[in-house]
Amino acid sequence: MREITADAGVPQGCFTNHFRSKEAFASVVLDRYHQRTQVIMDTTLRDEKLPAVDRLRAYFDEITRWLEEAGWRYGCLVGNLSLEMSEHSEVLRSHLIEVCRSLTDAFADVLRIGQGQGEISRDLDADDIATFLLASWEGAMMRMKVDRSPQPIEQFKRVLFATVLQPPR
Repeated sequence: MREITADAGVPQGCFTNHFRSKEAFASVVLDRYHQRTQVIMDTTLRDEKLPAVDRLRAYFDEITRWLEEAGWRYGCLVGNLSLEMSEHSEVLRSHLIEVCRSLTDAFADVLRIGQGQGEISRDLDADDIATFLLASWEGAMMRMKVDRSPQPIEQFKRVLFATVLQPPR
């Protein structure tokens, strides 16, 4: 916290007066990150002019650009906090559950649209696919961070679009 207050040019007491705890601060950071993700979802996943599969491709491509700008180093705050903090903070774990549910619901919504329009197979439940998408995407970003390479992200997208997001046979 000293680094944050020093960079902000404020006394450390200002931080502790504003945030009850480090958990409260982390929750606000997570909310801001989630808001940024929602803006991306609004322009991609919720773009009703695009077919469902194109919406999903646009979303993953947009996040890929974001990751590239960061030099393949940072991944996703949701995944990072899930790995680092869920064991240590019940408050953050509960908050992460809410954020993950929101992300999964957004994927499931567009998947249902694609299934309803015959663009995506109905062989699997949209909620199951959405849960798989989020987990696989987070895993790809984790590996991307380790490798500092886009390869895991590109592999994720190739496999996803060649298998899971195929039209009915």
